[in-house]
Amino acid sequence: MAEGFLDFTPGQVLTAAQVDDYLMRQAVMRFDDASARTTALSGVLVEGMMSYLKDTNAVEVYDGSAWVGVGGATYGSASGGTSSSITVGGESYTLLTFTASGTLTVSTAGVFDVLVVGGGGGGSGTYGGGGGAGGIAQYQIPIATGTHTVTVGAGGAGGLAHPSDNTSFPGLSSSLLALVGVGGGYGAHDDGQAGGVGGSGGGGSAPSSGAGGSAIGSQGNAGGAGNGSTNLPGGGGGGHGSAGVAGVSGVAGDGGTGFDVSAFIGGSTSWLAGGGGGSTANGGTAGTGGSGVGGNGSTNSSTPGGAGSTNTGSGGGGGGNTAGVWSGGGNGGSGIVYVRFQ
Repeated sequence: MAEGFLDFTPGQVLTAAQVDDYLMRQAVMRFDDASARTTALSGVLVEGMMSYLKDTNAVEVYDGSAWVGVGGATYGSASGGTSSSITVGGESYTLLTFTASGTLTVSTAGVFDVLVVGGGGGGSGTYGGGGGAGGIAQYQIPIATGTHTVTVGAGGAGGLAHPSDNTSFPGLSSSLLALVGVGGGYGAHDDGQAGGVGGSGGGGSAPSSGAGGSAIGSQGNAGGAGNGSTNLPGGGGGGHGSAGVAGVSGVAGDGGTGFDVSAFIGGSTSWLAGGGGGSTANGGTAGTGGSGVGGNGSTNSSTPGGAGSTNTGSGGGGGGNTAGVWSGGGNGGSGIVYVRFQ
């Protein structure tokens, strides 16, 4: 790459090399994340390039061997949870995973990438709504030295309107609120009842076609509506990736799709926050849990709704019915917290 500054003259015809050297490669380039940057700049990296990453709001400069932070917003270091080494988009990180409430001990102040997931909502015990997924919040935040409490939310119990729990990570400065993954909404359990409100909304009930519950902010999606037609199909719970599907005659709604966390923790596809499937009465077709982590719905009294997968914040499936007897809804999956730093 050319060095320094070039003063262009009026009427000068710029060569491709001049545009690349003095404009493109000395500009602050914007990318969705480190992986997108690695793909775009493969083979053309030179010392002094600068970039802005939209997922972490970080400005970094290439020092000839690695991307490093600019302007003092450097990563800190900490311990807590389960520690592992990961690579995301060609960048190496330490990842701390909290599958239960615990303490984050920060030994060096700095910024940290944090992703929190609330507990999933429980599936309906009667009238078929699937539980909504827990909400997801993701930020890069500064954290001071010291010990800080991390709270991992429990999933909601299947059955009636049992609330799921929020997952929280302290804001750690007067200008920041705590990061909260809001618990998922419960699957509706009374005739015509709407699904519960949460990170993602719970599925609506049958037989009087209850509406799906709404999502809070941008943390997830709404649940699907129930349907009062053949087999009383309930609505699917909302997932982080899409809304729960509404029930139709004889077919309950599927849970909404989840969130692939591999862009944050590396490795292969790994799903969080899928919605629970709705259930039916006396046969029919039950709803499937979102992205393989939400609980499946049931079609009969002998099979309860499936539980949301543990530490994914996924919703539980709705309970089925045979001859007026309901099997009970599945529990929502507990939440999780990820903290990473370089």
